[in-house]
Amino acid sequence: MEDIIRFSVSLPKQLLVELDNKVSTQGYASRSEFTRDLIRDKIVRDSWDSGESGLIGVLSIIYDHHQSELLNKMLKLQHEAEVEVSCSMHVHMDHHNCLEIIVLKGDASYIRAFSDKIAGLKGVKFAELTRAAVPES
Repeated sequence: MEDIIRFSVSLPKQLLVELDNKVSTQGYASRSEFTRDLIRDKIVRDSWDSGESGLIGVLSIIYDHHQSELLNKMLKLQHEAEVEVSCSMHVHMDHHNCLEIIVLKGDASYIRAFSDKIAGLKGVKFAELTRAAVPES
């Protein structure tokens, strides 16, 4: 178990009211849990902004699977990527649309570049990159 260190934070009353509202409406067990999430989120964003390596990206794509050569282009980009494609999941949404989720590992700039190339393909209707990082032990 980790050592827990307590520290105090001073907030204007209105900001504390907003914090307590977020804790309540988002189902957090405590202000501390909410604050830990905010800190972890900031650390991940800073990791991506500084261009660190060893990052994780989850690319969610919705595309028209009837678009000529789209699947071949997507696969070619994955095989040529300068990032590790850890896995992908394919879901048939309806007669025309598929959802593809691709888990990527590598440098921030390469993950972004790969995501941009996929998003720019003709037939891709939606592409969103969720940025993550493995927390330090």
